[in-house]
Amino acid sequence: MKITVEEVEHVARLARLEVSTEEKQSFTEQLNEILLYMEKLNELDTTGVVPTSHVVDLHNAFREDIVQESMPRTETLENAPEDNDAEFVVPRVL
Repeated sequence: MKITVEEVEHVARLARLEVSTEEKQSFTEQLNEILLYMEKLNELDTTGVVPTSHVVDLHNAFREDIVQESMPRTETLENAPEDNDAEFVVPRVL
């Protein structure tokens, strides 16, 4: 499959991009080189190769959700720049 200048112009128009004549030619050549490389990859014998979505096995990094006691309110409010003995005091946002 070969990309034409007209197809590059069409995609540029869809993306609402202004592309010069030199850029159109350059993009056409670059896209054709990419497609040629993909055709070479399609020539490889991949029978017996298991499809993968990731190269490295992924494992769930989350810990178990265990119910436990919360920090005491007084200890939590020690970190507040300002509090009213029950909650954080923050600037009013209107």
